[in-house]
This record gives sequence, C-alpha cells and structure tokens, in this order.
Amino acid sequence: MENEITRQIRKLSQLYAFTSIQMHETVARKAGLSGTDHKYLGFLMEKGQMTAGELATLTGLTTGAVTGLIDRFEKKKLVKRQLAANDRRKVIIVPNTENIMTLLAPLYKDFRKKSQKLLTSFSNKEVKVLEKYFSKAIEVMNQTTVQLNKK
Repeated sequence: MENEITRQIRKLSQLYAFTSIQMHETVARKAGLSGTDHKYLGFLMEKGQMTAGELATLTGLTTGAVTGLIDRFEKKKLVKRQLAANDRRKVIIVPNTENIMTLLAPLYKDFRKKSQKLLTSFSNKEVKVLEKYFSKAIEVMNQTTVQLNKK
C-alpha cells in the first residue's frame, strides 16, 4: 500500500513532468518549432550525429516521420545531411550546434540562471540524493520503454 509521502512525491513528479512539457512547448513555439521537434532536436544535440534509422529507433518514429523531421530541421539550417564515407547509401544527420545554440540559448538563459541558483541552494548531500533519484528514475523509465516496445 502506498503511503502518504510516496503519494505526494508521485504527484510532485507528475506535476514536474507536466510543467516541463508546458515550458518546453512554449520555448519550442518561440523558436518556431513544435514541442516534439524541439525535444527530438535535443536528442540530436545530446547523442550527436546519427543515421536517420538510428534517430527513428531512438524516437520511436517511423522512417517517414523522421524524414519529415529532418526536412524541417534542414530547412531551418539546424542539421545537414551528409553521406557516410564508408557507405554512400547511408545518410548521416549532423546537428549544426552553433545554429541550434543561437536559436535556443537566449530562450533558456533565464531558466538556466534560476536553475543554477536553485541547485546551489542545496547541500552536497542533498544534491547527491537528487542525482540518485533522477538517475534511478531515468533507469526505470528506460526499462519501462523497452518493456512496452516488446509488447
């Protein structure tokens, strides 16, 4: 049976996720992107260059949807397509980090400053607890994603 503290943490976690979605949707609109395109652009920034197939696997999108996504990013000069040196049939999607940062960094400036101030208000011990929670929560979400994709 779930106790009151667990229930409260679960509610806060859900509220955090909802609020994060709202903020990222707003940032995306200001940048001229859809919310999902914005997050997929984040995948490319985090993971670096990859094939369209790898991006489809990572996002769960169809290859057709990924082609549309890449087209939209390429039109805004946020990525470029590059033929793989070892297999010219393979196309590598290369994020244009400079253009992406020029587009997004100003929109996150205040958020980053406030987030940094918030984090520095915690003790080292509290930061370790937060780090452990987020690391383990990410692990649980990744496991759930894998399990659901198998069904």
